[in-house]
Amino acid sequence: MSRYLRPWALRLALLLCAAAAIAMAFGVAVADLRKARDRQDLPALDGLIAQLKGSADAAPRSAEAQYRLALAYSYAAEVAMELHDKKKSEGYAEAGMAPARKAADENSGNAEYHRLLGEICGQVIPASPLMGTLKYGPCAKDEIDKAIQLDGNLALAYVSRGVGNYYLPSSMGGGVDLALKDFDKAIQLDPNLADAYIWKAVALRKANRDPEARQDLQKALQLDPDRVWAKDQLGKTPVH
Repeated sequence: MSRYLRPWALRLALLLCAAAAIAMAFGVAVADLRKARDRQDLPALDGLIAQLKGSADAAPRSAEAQYRLALAYSYAAEVAMELHDKKKSEGYAEAGMAPARKAADENSGNAEYHRLLGEICGQVIPASPLMGTLKYGPCAKDEIDKAIQLDGNLALAYVSRGVGNYYLPSSMGGGVDLALKDFDKAIQLDPNLADAYIWKAVALRKANRDPEARQDLQKALQLDPDRVWAKDQLGKTPVH
């Protein structure tokens, strides 16, 4: 009799292990990742990545476990770029690509999963703009467009698209004006999204509209007082 029960016991054990791994991933809240990102705390993000990687490896079919690992890598890439370390940012983004793609493959109808994959593809580009754009530009555009197609009210998707338009020259179909439209759309959808105000301010400053940029950075800091990068950008924006 035991030989018939043994396969079921093994399956149960595997299911319990997967459930435990998913629970561990959920134990690292998205809020914890954001707090580390806001503080520009790469060591903290590295620790969270290690936890989430163990969970994602134990539950390779869990879209949410893969997503949280990819999000941690994306935040680390973001912070490394803010600290002017393009190569480190590229390394984090490249490491995040596989779990981001797994999440989107496992749950292809989730707009946020596609948005994150597109953002991570875009985060690889700055370290090698020409080759990066050729290799990862289509992924960044297609995945973010897919996210908006799936959920036209996903404010972060417009921020991600706006960042892409900000860096893409107008001669190649991007530019500051298009970026500003995307950031305004994100703010319309979610007036409490600090990221949208920060990036709108960066675009306004590039357009030599410093007073407006300062207003948006101050608004971002009202919404997210711990965001170190917003404080840095405010300090770099001239007072007229």
